[in-house]
Amino acid sequence: MRIGAQLAQGEVSDDFRNMSEELFNSLTSSLSDTDILIVHNAVTLHKNLALTAALKMIADQSRPRLLAWCHDFAWQDALYTPDLHPGYPWDLLKTPWEGVAYVAVSEHRQIRLAELLNIQPDLIQVVQPGVDATRFLSLSPLGEKFINQTQLFDSEPIILLPARITRRKNIEFAIQVIAHLKKINPQVALIITGPPGPHNPKNIEYLQSLLEMRASLQLVPNIHFIYQLNGVDKIFNAPDDFIAELYRISDLVLFPSFREGFGIPVLEAGLARIPIFAADIPPVRESSAGMINLFDPHGEAKPVAEMIAEHLKTDQYYQFHRHVLSGFTWQSIVENKIIPLLEGSTTQ
Repeated sequence: MRIGAQLAQGEVSDDFRNMSEELFNSLTSSLSDTDILIVHNAVTLHKNLALTAALKMIADQSRPRLLAWCHDFAWQDALYTPDLHPGYPWDLLKTPWEGVAYVAVSEHRQIRLAELLNIQPDLIQVVQPGVDATRFLSLSPLGEKFINQTQLFDSEPIILLPARITRRKNIEFAIQVIAHLKKINPQVALIITGPPGPHNPKNIEYLQSLLEMRASLQLVPNIHFIYQLNGVDKIFNAPDDFIAELYRISDLVLFPSFREGFGIPVLEAGLARIPIFAADIPPVRESSAGMINLFDPHGEAKPVAEMIAEHLKTDQYYQFHRHVLSGFTWQSIVENKIIPLLEGSTTQ
């Protein structure tokens, strides 16, 4: 703080030089086995100029290679410019360092940084910050396990069928819908939440027919039975909290039942604020009050798939949701931007 106060007055003291040297020696020792050093803001912001000076000495050695991750630029901020002065060390904040790879957090910042350093914008990599979808959506370890096992966030759209596996749930219709929808959206996913119904032995036969249909239509990667989450030989009963998570991560609900006493999933979808495409049967009409998408559960599956596809094509909330998942989660940023950036840095 004392050295910072001196620098704010334009004084470059022996204390500053000694501290820079001390930091350089300490960092050089600590980083002896390091290939890449990611530096956040210290190359363009004046909050610790002794550190900036030490980092410049490290950059001049060319090892480790520096990645300058830049959010804030002191020389372009009216709040900070009164503390800046001509010459060393302040000019380090606006001079491109040889051998250092610059990263900006947005295209806007890329342009501003290029202006500051007087270099071409394409010499600066843009890596936007991301969001942790698992954490933000409050997913449990079970939910995270399911998403990782199925690579669900790579799927689009994600369709939820909240039902036990019994014939009256008309799950074969949903599978046919997915078969048609896959021709339009190859990465479509269907999640069937329930286990086989426990009160009728014929439900096991029904389940087997569904698994055979899934295989024959080449939909094994697209259709996920939650009851198999712990393996095909162990029936898994999903807890209510996990079902609620599935609503939060799904893009729509598909509910093709032939018969229902009432149809609670329609209400759950309403609470989750996601679209629902459901069978046009009296209990569903009663609970939905004409505010959902209805279809004939005895009809053809293809028109339902086309109705879903048309909805997704015009739904801006869905489109933006997919935009975020594909480009702005930390997983996608690490895989598509940060790892290539690090690999490129090791070869330069």
